[in-house]
Amino acid sequence: MIDPKPAAGRTPQRRFGGTVAQIRSALGFYRVMAYATGSMLLLLCVEMILRYGFGKFLFAGGRDAFTGAPFGFGLADAEPAGVVGGVNVSLAILIVHGWMYVLYLISNFRLWSLLRWPFRRFILMALGGVVPFLSFFVERRMHAEAERELLAHPDAGARY
Repeated sequence: MIDPKPAAGRTPQRRFGGTVAQIRSALGFYRVMAYATGSMLLLLCVEMILRYGFGKFLFAGGRDAFTGAPFGFGLADAEPAGVVGGVNVSLAILIVHGWMYVLYLISNFRLWSLLRWPFRRFILMALGGVVPFLSFFVERRMHAEAERELLAHPDAGARY
């Protein structure tokens, strides 16, 4: 319980939702997912510019639709299809970012619930996966805040 009015010179007692080891583990998972999701989001932005700005897809393998020659790796027309067969790397980027964002949200929730932060902080963390470059800045801020809280309240996570 948090004392609503602490005595003079005393800080209110802080309780975490887990042990310090659990919080540090969640912090590491959050850091990895923030950087991975942020990087995939930047790739996704490049892919969207190529697709909607220039009408191109990124392909690997397959055959050129017009000449029948083998197609290695590169940009191909989206409409009409410039490559037959092969792997549409643009589509893979979309799918991978979507699933990484799900894992990123799980890492956000885990850290948020262990530190018992306000809900608006969870929303800010979640926005990091949909606003380009935001995940890098939010991760740095949340990581520093979590470290500050762990240092300020070393016994708040001692539960077992």
